[in-house]
Amino acid sequence: MKTIYFAASSIDGFISDKNNSLDWLFQFGEPKGNYIENFVNTVGALAMGSGTYEWMCNSLPGVGNGQWPYKVPAFVFTTRNLSVYPGADIRFVKGDVNSVHQMMAIEAKDKNIWIVGGGELAGKFYDAQLLDELIIQFVSVTLGEGVPLFPRNMKKPLKLESVQRLDQEFVEVRYSV
Repeated sequence: MKTIYFAASSIDGFISDKNNSLDWLFQFGEPKGNYIENFVNTVGALAMGSGTYEWMCNSLPGVGNGQWPYKVPAFVFTTRNLSVYPGADIRFVKGDVNSVHQMMAIEAKDKNIWIVGGGELAGKFYDAQLLDELIIQFVSVTLGEGVPLFPRNMKKPLKLESVQRLDQEFVEVRYSV
């Protein structure tokens, strides 16, 4: 089991634009080869921040028509009262990522834990030395500003595991922590 931050990013390091939109990403569709679906099949639990959760509930294609995209428990870090998406296994949590990570590991069994977003949440898992891997799909656009991919200074360099061209506009980079 690994804890993995898997995200798409502009080449200048943003996961959404200044308006929290992913239109820049969805203009390309999904890269050929079902890379995301293949990854999701390795996941037993996922974590996201409240902003990512709200964006998914309001903006993600498919979610608005009643289909939550994940079949595993989603741990949503929040200090606010949010509605549970109907039919989804949503667990609202707050506080230290260490104790929540333990609960996630139990739920995930031998499968991976996916840090869906955002970058600040992934940074908290990194700070707690719980992040094992980063899988970043860089997209051939620049945004100039927005929500950063990973708003942390890393004291130790990451180890490059692989680089793979996915499509004309996508490249996937894998790092171990």
